[in-house]
Amino acid sequence: MAIEKENSVVGIEYEVKEAGTDTVIDSNKGSRPLEFVTGKGQIIPGLEDQLVGMDVGESKTITVKAADAYGEVNPEAKQTLPIEQFEGIDLKQGMTLYGQGQNGETVQVTVADFNDKEVTIDFNHPLAGKDLVFDVTVTEARPATPEEAATGQVGGGGCADGSCGCGH
Repeated sequence: MAIEKENSVVGIEYEVKEAGTDTVIDSNKGSRPLEFVTGKGQIIPGLEDQLVGMDVGESKTITVKAADAYGEVNPEAKQTLPIEQFEGIDLKQGMTLYGQGQNGETVQVTVADFNDKEVTIDFNHPLAGKDLVFDVTVTEARPATPEEAATGQVGGGGCADGSCGCGH
């Protein structure tokens, strides 16, 4: 079955590099495939769009432009805060920190700069502004069940049998 634009359960094995480099940024080769439901915004749009029409066992090299990956760098997505808010953290320029956003969501930030009074954090994703190259193999492609289509959770997620859909 070829991958559809919406409501296909897809499993992929991938390796991703920044375009023009040989440095692997992320990979799940040799481990569990990444599973998701198409049309739910669970992976970057530029990758998902190019997976449509692929079949199980098919491999492809996919280049995703920054705008269709993690977006362009927003120079205004920085904030300077008093260093007291980072008490107990051994600050290093370029380090990743996780905080809480306005709606309680987890937010990833990078320490752009700091001195003995304040810390400048960058809210841009570390891969913002970068074109990415994915080497992808499709390991699974099937229609989503009604529950998977509704929830976006592969394998259900219902707890009626006590399993809670965690697959363990």
